[in-house]
This record gives sequence, C-alpha cells and structure tokens, in this order.
Amino acid sequence: MQATDLDLLTDAARLAGKVATSFVGKGTRKWDKPDGAGPVTEADLAVNTALENALRSARPDYGWLSEETEDTPERLRRETIFIIDPIDGTRSFVDGSRTWAHSIAIAHQGQITAAAVFLPMRDKLYSAALGRGAFHNGERITASEAADLNVADILATKPVMNADHWPGGLPSFTRAHRPSLAYRLGLVAEARFDGMLTFRPSWEWDIAAGALIVTEAGGICTDKTGAPLRFNNEQPRLNGVIATGPRLHEHVLGALAPAPPAAS
Repeated sequence: MQATDLDLLTDAARLAGKVATSFVGKGTRKWDKPDGAGPVTEADLAVNTALENALRSARPDYGWLSEETEDTPERLRRETIFIIDPIDGTRSFVDGSRTWAHSIAIAHQGQITAAAVFLPMRDKLYSAALGRGAFHNGERITASEAADLNVADILATKPVMNADHWPGGLPSFTRAHRPSLAYRLGLVAEARFDGMLTFRPSWEWDIAAGALIVTEAGGICTDKTGAPLRFNNEQPRLNGVIATGPRLHEHVLGALAPAPPAAS
C-alpha cells in the first residue's frame, strides 16, 4: 500500500534529520551563494540529494522546487510539486544552534496539501494535511486566540519595526525572533506565539510547509497585504507573510493600512 503524502513527508523529514545531524560538529564546509543569496554548506546539499532521491522516486509525477536545486520551468507544467528547504536556517546550522529546520511540502494546483517541518536537534516535528488538522509530535495543536496586537507576542525581525510600515503608529507588541521561518510558523501554529510577520519578499520553500501547519491549526496565513498565498509561481517568491491566530490577523492588517482620509 502506498504511503499517504503526509506519511511520505514525515518519513522524509526524519531522513533529512539523520543526514544533517551526521555533519554536526565536523567542521562542515560552507561557501556563499552568488548575488548575496546567503551561505550554503555541504550538509544542505547532502540533505537535498537525500530528499530528492526519496521523494521523487516515491512520486515520480510530482515536480520539484528546492532552494538547493537549480530551478527550471519544468515544474510549472506539473499540477503537483514538492517544495523543499533542505535546511532552513543555514547560518544557525553553521553556528551550532539548534533552531534550524527541514521544511518539506506538497502543493497541488498552487495550494499546499501536506507539510512537515522538523527540527532534529530539538526533536520537534510539525505536520499537517489539508483538512486534517495540525500536529506537533503527534499531538493536535491550535493557534492563539489573542486579539490585541499591542499585547501580543510576535515573531519578527527588526526591519518589521520600521515606523514606515505602521502609519497609525508602531504597535507595542513584544517582539521575539527565531532564525528559521519554518520554525516561526510552527511556533505560531502551536500558540507559543500569537503571530509571525515578515514584510520582505519570501521564498516559497521557506513558507510553504509552515503556512499549511498554521492554517490547519486554525490560524490565518496571507501575504503582507492580506491576499491568499499561492505556490508554484513562475518567480517562487511571496509578497511577505502575516501568520497569526484567527482573531489577530485583521488587527495586524488594520494597523498596517494607511489611515482613511478625514471627512470633509
């Protein structure tokens, strides 16, 4: 019997963890990608190879989009694709941190249908399938019910706090940070934080798995304008991300919107 897509992804996430942790503490070779695209290590490439071999042999009709594989237009002709970040948080991996993750998702006709985010150094596995809920290490999770942005706990980088983003005034939420975008989304899904914000263009492979995990936990995940996220785009980048529990999202959008003109 063929494994479900979610079973396939969770098994692949565990495989990725075994490959990546085999490099920990061994002085992994690293170098910088062209055009300031950040660092890559031999561990990233080894995980990418292991995942591609395992996933594409199991689903040969699925397309492939990965941070560590040269992109081609071929995936655009596929209804269903894998979207992979072999190691999300490579800088953290190099620095010896435990907050890097493997992010693995399947998109069908632009919508994420199965997802796994695994942090092997913390033994944290987030997973979700469309319409079946979200889970952390096998336990169902639910996003925060917080509604007041000014007292919320939000995962965001320092540029999010630029006053230019907040025409009505900078909210007084408590800001925290984690290097991996996929991990940030998992933390929102399990209500460890009330929301996650990034206003920079975001690669699909950083967001795809975590976005489904948030929404299946009852949260809302959109681009920075509130538009729904769609995946397997020709240019695989999203217009920022707002991920929150169900009650907070509208308040974030309201705080980001320009004030309406005063009545005459």
